[in-house]
Amino acid sequence: MTTKTCAACDDDVGDKPIMVTIGQKTVEVCCETCAQALRDAEKSKSAAR
Repeated sequence: MTTKTCAACDDDVGDKPIMVTIGQKTVEVCCETCAQALRDAEKSKSAAR
């Protein structure tokens, strides 16, 4: 069995990962805190342009 890891913190995403779309790519994260961190990073990147 392959273990999936969180795109933000590299922890195990478990049985119910949260899907977050960053740009054109959808990634899996382990919790809402990691999901929000990725969303905030994407907003910062967009604002810098």
